[in-house]
Amino acid sequence: MTFNNLNLLNTAMNAADLRQKAISNNVANVNTPGFKVERVSFEEKLKNALSADGIELTRTNDKHLSISGQKEDLTPEVYRKTNTSVKENGNNVDLDVEMSEKSVNELYYNALTRQVNHELSQLNYVINH
Repeated sequence: MTFNNLNLLNTAMNAADLRQKAISNNVANVNTPGFKVERVSFEEKLKNALSADGIELTRTNDKHLSISGQKEDLTPEVYRKTNTSVKENGNNVDLDVEMSEKSVNELYYNALTRQVNHELSQLNYVINH
């Protein structure tokens, strides 16, 4: 189970990294006319994949129970938020929102890092004892 957890944590960390790049790009274009903010979608996909109907289990034995369901694609996606404008020039970057998003994303990434360290320390304990 730890390897699955590590794979999932890796995907989540990649999503947080992609989000940080999108936020940095948004801040860099705060004064660019017509620029629309970029956002990263990942957590909703993760929530759907972890729901009882959205995850597919691997059967390693014919006697195991099967659960139907589609395996959710957990690849983070970048999309542009085009339905708003904050400034007269069509730009919708709000610097206060971006700084808030940056702080939240940093906390999220740090929590993921702590969880990865915990998973690796468990593996280390099992290997060494």
